[in-house]
Order: sequence, then structure tokens, then C-alpha cells
Amino acid sequence: MYDYLKGQLAELTPTSATVECNGVGYLLHISLITYAAVKDQKQVKLLTHLIVREDAQELFGFATDDERTLFRQLISVSGVGASTGRIILSSMPADELRSIIASGNSGALQKVKGIGAKTAQRIIVDLKDKVLKGGSEFAISSVPHNTIRSEALSALMILGFGRPNAEKAIDQVLRQSTSASVEVVIKTALNLL
Repeated sequence: MYDYLKGQLAELTPTSATVECNGVGYLLHISLITYAAVKDQKQVKLLTHLIVREDAQELFGFATDDERTLFRQLISVSGVGASTGRIILSSMPADELRSIIASGNSGALQKVKGIGAKTAQRIIVDLKDKVLKGGSEFAISSVPHNTIRSEALSALMILGFGRPNAEKAIDQVLRQSTSASVEVVIKTALNLL
């Protein structure tokens, strides 16, 4: 229904963006990859994917067509919903995910929250041929240090993790690397949870 939204970036968190188009603000659920791509912009163009359920309509936003395509491939797999697809895309760059799927490394997929052995195998079987067609690299840049902990905590809580567990994981990551970006903190914390 909606292919993309182009407008002013009214609000941005590591997991969502509000884009104002002609006086209407659209809330889009985004991955860390998209967050990194648009965080320094005032005007954005985000490609969209609309999911209509009985109780909700949700828009997902993507900085690139490559990421949207990978998201659509992920949610086509039985047992992988939109939230899980977003968590997978937030946990690793698209090229790394394609490499994991192409090599059949189900163990690496199982490190993502919500992915068990059967689901990991299903993703590999269903998507192996599709992901071998190519991809692109995503750059992740850093954010100011004073907001890293709070943004990482907010992102993990929105993704469904409890506050105590999320804080524990974030603190552990920050003790190991004080100069890590919010994206790196969240990705590393996801692997610990």
C-alpha cells in the first residue's frame, strides 16, 4: 500500500522513527541499520512495509531497498514475525546475515532472541537460494557517548527485554568497551541476552 514516506524526521529512537508528511506523522518501526543511516538527517525518505493484523496496522521503515527485501524474505519464513525480523536485522549487518544463511550456520542465528534451532534451520532452508543473489554493506556510525546507555536500554526494552536484564547486559558491554557506539552496545547486548 505504501512504498515509501518522504518528509521531515520529527522523532527518532533506535527502534522507531516518526516521519511528518504534509502535517501527518507516521510512526515507523526501524532496525538499528536504518537508525544509523538516518540519525543525522532532517529530511528522510524511508521505504516501507505495511503489516495489517486483526488488532493493529504497523509500518516498518528501511533506509535501503536491500534491507527491506531482506526483511520481507525473513518474514516469509514460517515462525518469523515482523518483530523477530527486525531483531535479526538489528543484531547483524545484512551481509553478515546473508553469509550466515548461505553457509548454513544455524548456531549463529540461534544467538538472536526468539530464534530456536528449528526456526534457524527453516530460515536457512527457505532463504539460502534467495540470499546468494547479492547484497550491500551497511555502515554503522557512532552517537554521542552521553546517550549511549539510555538509548541502548530504551531499544532493548522496546524489543521486549526486561529492564533488569537489559541494564545488566548493557553495563557488561560498556565495562568491556567504553568507546562503543549505541549500535554496537545493542548488538553485543543482544548476544548476551
